[in-house]
Amino acid sequence: MQDDPNVENNAGESVVPSEPVVPSEPVIASEPVASVNDELATDDTDAQEPSARKKSASFLRETSVVIVSALILSVLVRTFIFQAFYVPSESMENTLMINDRIVVSKISTHFTGIHRGDVIVFHDPSQWLGSSYTNPYDTPVGRVLQFVGIVPSNSGKDLVKRVIGVGGDKIECCDATGHIIRNGAGIDEPYIKAGSSTDQIKFSVIVPAGSVFVMGDNRGNSEDSRFHLNLNNGMVPLKDVVGRVSFRVWPFDRIGGIEH
Repeated sequence: MQDDPNVENNAGESVVPSEPVVPSEPVIASEPVASVNDELATDDTDAQEPSARKKSASFLRETSVVIVSALILSVLVRTFIFQAFYVPSESMENTLMINDRIVVSKISTHFTGIHRGDVIVFHDPSQWLGSSYTNPYDTPVGRVLQFVGIVPSNSGKDLVKRVIGVGGDKIECCDATGHIIRNGAGIDEPYIKAGSSTDQIKFSVIVPAGSVFVMGDNRGNSEDSRFHLNLNNGMVPLKDVVGRVSFRVWPFDRIGGIEH
């Protein structure tokens, strides 16, 4: 006979057999994941900080090298090749106007020399300017900017004129038509400002070797060699010549070469 699953105990209570108890595997407690990630993140941050500092220092070094190299190159170009100037007066109108920016070629002047008709920039040879002209860039910052070539130069002792006579030339004023006479013949000067005459002062000079005789294109408003005959006969020594004006760079609507 089959046993009844519900049996009575001695007390008469019904007992339901329980499921056998299966031993559970021991549970191993793990470290919180968040704590591990936080620790890794902290380590990564610590590793990135020195790297960021190195990159910043490297960038500053490279930038400094670029700036210093550019300044050195600018000074070398200004000293030996080209130099920018601005025109402060109307003495060279209409070839050059007030506030025109011009570029003077030094290296080509050194190799090819100065010729009749060249427009040149030169240092004041004999106090032609006196003390009437002031340099707008005559400040500590302005002088530095001029030195490195960032702004056009004009020390207050530089002039721009046209070469009329070179060493050995005899220059006279004037023939019957008001033209300058060079070596016995009147010369045509199409660059002279319209309506401006040359015969303000009568003179006759011979240009010595190593010098030039200069005039402005605006003859009626140019204190050039003619007006300084009492100072070395108005001559400009070649050693005082900065270079030949080769290009006008400002204003944009007048960019171009200079008529010779």
